[in-house]
Amino acid sequence: MSPYCSKPAGRHPISSSDGSRSDLRLVPSRQRDWNGLTTQRRKEDPMPIVTVLQGPRTPELKRELVQKVTDAFVDSLGVPAESVQVWIQETPPDSWAIGGTLTADK
Repeated sequence: MSPYCSKPAGRHPISSSDGSRSDLRLVPSRQRDWNGLTTQRRKEDPMPIVTVLQGPRTPELKRELVQKVTDAFVDSLGVPAESVQVWIQETPPDSWAIGGTLTADK
């Protein structure tokens, strides 16, 4: 069993919201070591930290964003949701420019 997944490696049936069914295939996660060799992921390996740079958003939109980013890392890397850290850095429109014009002036 992977240290990052509560289910053992193998196939697990899953259902979609539209009623279709498919198999989720779990395999032990691996990573490249400094010398290019594939090694088994260790529990002490660093977990994902995601930084989002954006303009101000409502708390509801930020909650949705954080959940979707977390789900993406859980689905693609097989890490537990509790290990994914998402940092949101908001920049006001008068401190952000696109094409030489402040977004506050658009």
